[in-house]
This record gives sequence, C-alpha cells and structure tokens, in this order.
Amino acid sequence: MDTIITLFSYSFIARAVIVGILVSLCSSMLGVSLVLKRYSMIGDGLSHVSFGALAVAAALNMAPLMVSVPIVIVAAFFLLRLSEQSSLGGDAAIAVFSSAALAIGIIITSVTTGINTDICNYMFGSILAMSRSDVIISIILSIVVILAYMLFYNRIFAITFDENFSRATGVKVNIYNMAVAVLTAITIVLGMRIMGALLISSLIIFPALSAMRICRFFKGVIICSSLISVICFFLGIVLSYSMEIPVGASVVVINLAVFIGTTLFGKILKK
Repeated sequence: MDTIITLFSYSFIARAVIVGILVSLCSSMLGVSLVLKRYSMIGDGLSHVSFGALAVAAALNMAPLMVSVPIVIVAAFFLLRLSEQSSLGGDAAIAVFSSAALAIGIIITSVTTGINTDICNYMFGSILAMSRSDVIISIILSIVVILAYMLFYNRIFAITFDENFSRATGVKVNIYNMAVAVLTAITIVLGMRIMGALLISSLIIFPALSAMRICRFFKGVIICSSLISVICFFLGIVLSYSMEIPVGASVVVINLAVFIGTTLFGKILKK
C-alpha cells in the first residue's frame, strides 16, 4: 500500500495510469473481436505503421498524435482491404505492410533525428513520454472509442461470429469491419506511448485469450477481458516502479502469468 501511495504521488505516473487504464479497456474490448476473427496480428502491423508515422512527426517537428492517428487510420483501411482481397492472404499482407512501415520509419529516423531517447521510448514504451497534451488527447479519443464500441456492440457481435448471416440480414459488414479497424488503429496509437511499438499488440491479444479460458459467452468474455486488462496494467505499473524495469515489459509479463494461470484453470474445469 505504501508503494501504491508513493506511486501516485508522482503526477506523470498518475497521468500514465489514467491513460493506460482507458487504453487497456479499449484494447481488451476490441481484442476479443479481433482474436475471434483471426485478425489479432493486425495490432502488430498497425503498431509498426504507427512507429513510421511517429518517425515522420519527429522529423517534421510536429505533434506525434496529431500526425500518427490519421496515418494509422488510413493504414488500417488498406490493411483490412489487403487481408480480405489480396492473394497474399491476411497474415502475409500484415507482415509485408508492418515490416515495410517499420523499415521506412527506421530510415527516416536515421537520416533526420537519429536513434535518440524519444525513438527508443516509441519502440519500447515509457511513462515519461506522456505529456499533458498527450494525456488530454488520449483521454478524449479513448472515451470516443469506448462509446463507439458500446453503440455498435450488437453489430460488432454479429460480424464477429457470422459475416455471411449478418450480410444476409442487411448488416453492412464491410463498414463495421472498417469501424473496428479504425477503433483499433486509434487504440494502438494511444497505447504506443506507454507500451511501445513492439509490445502494444499484447494488450489486444493476452486479455482476450485469458478471458476465453474462463467465460463462454461473448458479453462475459468482454467484461472479463476488460477486468483482466485493467488489473494487469495496474500491477504492471506497480511492478515497474518497484523493480525499476520498463512498464511495457512489466505489463506483458503480468498478462503472460495471468494467461498461463487461466489456461491451467480452464483445463481443471474441463476435468
């Protein structure tokens, strides 16, 4: 308890916790649909695109979020189209897109600002990277993502489990798939500042997989995934502060431990 009280006495950590909890909620809700639709690696692809966008913003000395959000949204559109229509296949299309974006970002960085501390923060995450303006923008966009998900919940549920039936009943499947991709793109950009480009996809994948080992109903999985994601993020912040290790890695390790625990718990229940 003393550690937690000391932790929140620092304003930059309190800001990071607020943003992290909101981003965890966003990523955990979207992650369930992405995992069930086998689009879980789209988060990894978009995070690499976001790194390239942040590199461009740093080179032009512009606000990172204002540059990266629209670029990643456009990338989400093309990435979804490639996954659905390209002869490459979904996983190959994401691999091509993400590796190309990461390479472009590294080249832009090397010929402009160089590999400095800020770039390392984008790659691996840092709670020190959150400025006051970033926090305000992140809170607003996170609330927009959560409200949009709640508003389109029934449609997202329908397209997650049976796109053909949804299309037959008049649901505009392509539009709602695109909406999920856009919401995911926004969440990826917001979470990169804390988790880093290399680890942000874990916030999407791990809580959803852990929740599926416990619950069997879609709404239950959503709620359980959200709780797991928020708790793991908070424990990751505490572990990071206590052991002086990076926040992103701490959160991933906690999520991994929970995933292993829920997997064992699920096997026990089956027996």
